[in-house]
Order: sequence, then structure tokens, then C-alpha cells
Amino acid sequence: MSDAIKGNILTPGGWVRGAIGFNERIADIRGDAVDPSSNADVYILPGFVDLHVHGGGGKDIMQGGDAPHLIAAMHARHGTTSLLATTMTAPPDEIDSALQAIGAACTQRRRGAARVLGVHLEGPYINASKLGAQPDYARVATLAEVMRLAAYAPLQLITIAPELDGHLDLVKQLCDAGMRVQIGHTLGTYEDGVAALGHGASGFTHLFNAMSGLHHRAPGMAGAALAHAEYAELIPDLLHVHPGAIKVALRAIPHLYCVTDSTAAAGMPDGDYLLGRQPVRKCLGGVRLADGTLAGSTLTMDQALRNLVDLGLSIEEASQRTATYAADFLGLTERGRLTPGAWADVVVFNRALQLQRVIVEGEEIDLTHAE
Repeated sequence: MSDAIKGNILTPGGWVRGAIGFNERIADIRGDAVDPSSNADVYILPGFVDLHVHGGGGKDIMQGGDAPHLIAAMHARHGTTSLLATTMTAPPDEIDSALQAIGAACTQRRRGAARVLGVHLEGPYINASKLGAQPDYARVATLAEVMRLAAYAPLQLITIAPELDGHLDLVKQLCDAGMRVQIGHTLGTYEDGVAALGHGASGFTHLFNAMSGLHHRAPGMAGAALAHAEYAELIPDLLHVHPGAIKVALRAIPHLYCVTDSTAAAGMPDGDYLLGRQPVRKCLGGVRLADGTLAGSTLTMDQALRNLVDLGLSIEEASQRTATYAADFLGLTERGRLTPGAWADVVVFNRALQLQRVIVEGEEIDLTHAE
């Protein structure tokens, strides 16, 4: 056993006060059950799982090269132990180049970095009239093209606007091929959303953002998610979604999970950055295009946890929504939970919920350069 950490440990069966021992994987958890309401000097939680990461530390996924490794290192210093590198809508050659770099990063985790699990292909198969902060290179997908892209890197998650011609049938084809499809960047109706779920779509990309909204006579895509979804991702930076709307989603969607949608500006000072091809500016805690449109976030997952607790969630539920449910969504039974045999992906917080330690697959991450 290489190490052990003592404190209040969040296990799938509840809180245990004791010690967790590990090598690359968790060896054992020793201790006694403890009242979850009892105060603790140390909270030991599963490492965060972030399924929507565009950048961080000044780097953007679409840059290719070493960018995925450097971004994964920056997010590891904030408690993310595994992530999906997320693309932007772009010309085909730029997407190819980005996926090649992500594929290389997936083959081996670099020391000091989170595990890159694969790709969240957020563009280009979205509605050109609901781009949000994406460049205007949206296009209709074909199965052949998606399978070609899958040869570069594991396509774990694909965002699709189901109302586009041919996309509803494609959703079923992709799901039959073992890929997960989320609905997003869409002007689709409530009925389009229900149909996509019926064809195998299993989630919604950044709920409420870049989708048709809820009206009591036209429920829209947001209404389809609230009425029918088991899973959906949401950005809890308190800029993208009002706290009241977050509470609505928490009541409606059983396995709502949190993502950062982070950009190159995450972990960096105010200033000018790139989101794919788009120039963006970080200021006042957010990232925006020149016209004021929100363009991703500066959120990190440790802050997401604190935001959820500030909204009234227990630490246990906040941990589920920043780790366990995202892992479950991808079918990852050995991540997002502290149990013997699982990967030793661990975060340690003090009583004030300030991050103290991060372990990725048994490796202690140096937090001295954390932003």
C-alpha cells in the first residue's frame, strides 16, 4: 500500500470515519459509519469527472499538440481526475487535428494530469441558428463521417441537434454503434426532444443553454429534458444558469450532473483568449464574445462543488453530481466512487471545502502551482 488518508470518507454506502488505503487503485477502506451531519476536519471524496472541457491554463483543445495534456494538468490541480476533451465547431481539418492530439493523450496519462477519457464532440453537428459561442461551421452529420472521426480518438459523447435533416435516424445509428448522444445547440421542439430520446439519445448538453426554452404552451427542448431526462449536464457557475433554474433541474432530472464547459481562460487572469477560433475575453468572473455572449466558463470542479453546497445540497449529493453521476453516464463503474478496486481517484477537502489533496490513479498531484 503506497499511502493512506484519514478522515470522513464518502463511500457508496455512506460516510465512514477512518482511513482509505491505495496504490493505483483503492485497496481498502477501514473505519466506522458516521453521521453525515457530523463535522469533520477532512472530507475524502471521489475525484471529479468532467465531461465538458474545452480548455484551461491558457490552452484550448482545438490547438492540438500538447494542449490536452496541459489542460488535463490544470484541471487536476482543481480536483478533476478524469475528463472528456471537448471540441468546437470548426473546418474538418481542424477537427481532425484536434482529435489526433486527443487520441494520443488518451493512450497514456501524463504525470500530474487528469485522465483524458476520450472526446466530447460538441461540434459540428449542431443547429447553425443556435451556435451560442461556436464558430459558424455547423453542418449535417453522416454516419460515415462520424465513424471516420472515431478512428482518431474515442468518441465517448456526441452533441447533436436532432431537428436537422437525417439527424433523428443518425441518433439511433450512433447509439446502436455504442456511442452516447446528447441533445444540444438546438432549436428543436419538445416533440423533437422526445423523439430523439426515443431513438436512443441519453442526455442534454449544458441544460438551458443554447436550446429552445420552456414556455407553458411550447415546452421546447428544455421542457423535454425536464419532463423526460434521466441524465443531463449543467454548468453551475451561477452565470450560465440562474440558481432558481438549477433547483428546478435538480428536482426534475434524477441524475443531473455538473460540467465546467471551461475555456482556456480557466485558471488564468483576466484578459483575451481563444475558444476554438473565437476571440473571447475573461472579465468579471466570466468569458464572453465581443457582443457579450457567454462563451464557455472559467469554472473549475472544486468551485462547482462549493457552489452546489451553497445552493443547499449536502456534500454527499454535491459529490454525486460532480463525480458519480457523470461516471455512471459513461458506464464507468471504476471511477466516480470510493470503493475497493476502483481507481484511486480521490480529492480531500477541509471543513471550509478548500481543496487540500488530489490523487489521480494513485499519484499525488502537486497543488503548489494551483491557481
